[in-house]
Amino acid sequence: MRIKICGITKAAQGRAIATSGATALGFICVPQSPRYVTPSQIRAIVEQLPATVDKIGVFANTTEEEISQTVAIAGLTGVQLHGLESLHFCQQLRQSVLGVEIIKALRVKTPEDLALADVYTTCVDTLLLDAYHPQMLGGTGKTLDWTTLQQFNPRCPWFLAGGLTPENIPEALRIVSPSGIDLSSGVERSPGDKDLDKVAQLFENLRSTQFSLGHL
Repeated sequence: MRIKICGITKAAQGRAIATSGATALGFICVPQSPRYVTPSQIRAIVEQLPATVDKIGVFANTTEEEISQTVAIAGLTGVQLHGLESLHFCQQLRQSVLGVEIIKALRVKTPEDLALADVYTTCVDTLLLDAYHPQMLGGTGKTLDWTTLQQFNPRCPWFLAGGLTPENIPEALRIVSPSGIDLSSGVERSPGDKDLDKVAQLFENLRSTQFSLGHL
């Protein structure tokens, strides 16, 4: 299972989290976010990370050109679209960032929102399900109703996000079986400042949960 820790802003924390076992780190490329980092700041962190760790830039409602430039400058291996990006936009972006993973985030307010999943699987590599918030695009700390996702089986891999913490991960993974999990505020002291003790607890709980579910 992929484990993505999002909202990385500090090189030392990024290295420590990667060493702990994270398979992907996320960098917020939305200037309005308190977790925002510039392309050059991302590059400085990325250069210190193992090649095996995915480096994902998170964008929302920006241009194809800006995303392509950031990918090139920062050395990203993936792009996460967390806004209202259309199917056509995703198709066009695919041509601009060849070889780069495209993740489309869906902010789930009702079960009907899951119907969009099949639409996007035609042009993205991975989906991410996040909790809906009227003012915030992500990092809200709100959880999804996991029981509504028990039958969710899209035609591509998917991340479960939205209010995940070291404490509630075991329950979430007993209810749903995502391809990966994505945490941000659940392992922070404050926006962009990760709590490495919480990260360690996350991996300890994951190992226990996978053992109890027979996934090891």
